[in-house]
Amino acid sequence: MSILPLILFLLALALSLVIIQVGTMALMLTGLSREIARFQSHSAFTGVGFTTEEAEAVVNHPVRRHICMALMILGKLGVASLMATLLVTVMRTEASSGDNWMLPLLLLIGGLGTLWVLAVSPWVERQLNKPIAFALKRFSTLNVTDYVALLQLEGDFTVSELSVRPADWISDKTLVELALAREGLLVLGIRRESGAYIGAPSGETRIEAGDTVVLYGPAGRIEELDKRRTGRQGDIAHDEAKKAYDSYLVEVVPPSPQLDQQPTDVDHT
Repeated sequence: MSILPLILFLLALALSLVIIQVGTMALMLTGLSREIARFQSHSAFTGVGFTTEEAEAVVNHPVRRHICMALMILGKLGVASLMATLLVTVMRTEASSGDNWMLPLLLLIGGLGTLWVLAVSPWVERQLNKPIAFALKRFSTLNVTDYVALLQLEGDFTVSELSVRPADWISDKTLVELALAREGLLVLGIRRESGAYIGAPSGETRIEAGDTVVLYGPAGRIEELDKRRTGRQGDIAHDEAKKAYDSYLVEVVPPSPQLDQQPTDVDHT
């Protein structure tokens, strides 16, 4: 049995993943968070649709509309190519059922597994972003910046969105009162329920129920903050988070050595 159709199928699938990554980065350059940009890119390419709120964030932005339109067109071609190649593979398999089918099966499983590992690898994403950023800068008018590298989005650090509910600990407090920076969290922006966006909010900005807060920091801490509720338990969790961040800072940046003794005056008489 010929393995050429399988190879073509895997190559078409790899090309589709690259196109989705290009779309993801292009959408990130328009201001979308990494998670939303990735979801929107996958949704547009595969044609599975969007959630209502995120759809409005795309269709109300002219650049995002063009990016998603291009992904939809490429997705129609890509999915059709994948299905046609897969159909040819199946037909050849049935026509040559007496041949050795073990090698093509192993090739398919190994190829799909390899593509999956590459697709979820942060290192591969960073390497792909370099030529993608160069191409977008050379052939488009987008303001190309590799935000993954710029914000050091590796390890546990990430940019994420947090939806605020009335019972949340951060609800109805100013950023000064919250002191999230003492927990290692930075508020990059706040989207009001009305749709208004506050970029780089000041310390006097109050977070309200219904807001969507864009945070940068450790993913585990953001997840814990999302579950934190108002009241004494929330205050205790805040104090524990501050202590944990202080310990982290000591590990990453050890304190400067201090002199045990003060310099003594020298008597020159």
